[in-house]
Amino acid sequence: MMKVIISGCNGFMGRVVEDICAKDADICVAAGFDVNLAERPYPVFATPANFTGEADVVIDFSSPKALDGLLRFAVERNIPLVLATTGYSDEQIADIVAASKTVPVFRSGNMSLGINVLIDLVKRSAAVLGETSDIEIIERHHNRKVDAPSGTALMIADAAKSALPYEAEYCYDRQSRRMARPKNEIGISSVRGGTIVGVHEVVFAGRDEVIEIRHTAMSREIFAVGAVKAAKFLLEKAPGMYNMEQLVAE
Repeated sequence: MMKVIISGCNGFMGRVVEDICAKDADICVAAGFDVNLAERPYPVFATPANFTGEADVVIDFSSPKALDGLLRFAVERNIPLVLATTGYSDEQIADIVAASKTVPVFRSGNMSLGINVLIDLVKRSAAVLGETSDIEIIERHHNRKVDAPSGTALMIADAAKSALPYEAEYCYDRQSRRMARPKNEIGISSVRGGTIVGVHEVVFAGRDEVIEIRHTAMSREIFAVGAVKAAKFLLEKAPGMYNMEQLVAE
C-alpha cells in the first residue's frame, strides 16, 4: 500500500486529494502538513521536520512559502515529491531542479490530462500557424487565486514558443504601451472572479480567420486525480525531474 503525505492538507485542494486517496484501496494517507492544524483522519504537522513516520511520496498543494521545508524533508528522507503548487520564483525552480538530483520530483503547473492534450494541440498549431497568426492566451480563475498569470498559461505559452520559427516574447500588460502589436509577441491575459475553477483559451488570430482552442475545468477533482496518478508514477523512479507529458506517454 502506498503511504502518502498531503502537504497543504487543510486547504481546498488538500481535502480533495484526501477524498481521492480515501476511494483508492491501494493508498493510505500517512500524514498531512499544514500551518492550519485542524484535525484530519490522520496526524497533521505544522512543518515537515516534525514528521518522523514512514511515507512513500508527498503530494503538495500548498504554497511556494512551504517549498524550502518540503525540499529539505524530501532530500533528507529520500521521499519522492509531487509539486502541484504554482507561483514559484526562478530561484525556487532552481532549488527544485537541484533537489531532483537526489530524489524523484514531479512538477506540473496543471495536473489535468485534458490540459496536457490542449498543450500538445497548441504546440502543433503554433508550428503550422505561428508564421501567419497572432497568438493570445486568456486564462480565467476564481477570485482567491494569488498568482497571475497562472502556471498553466505559462506552460501553454512555453509550448507555443517552442514551436515558433522566431523568438517570441511574452506580453502581460499593454496599458503602459502605445504601439502596434509586435509580430513576435504572445499576449497573456488573466481574469480573476467568482468561483471559476479554471478556463484556458488560446487564440490564433490570422488574416480573415481565427482559430480558438479552449479547456474548461468543471471541478478541482481533475487536478487531484492527476496528482495521485503522478504519485503512483513516481514510485520506483530514479532521481530526476518528471512531468505530465512523461506520465501520459507511459
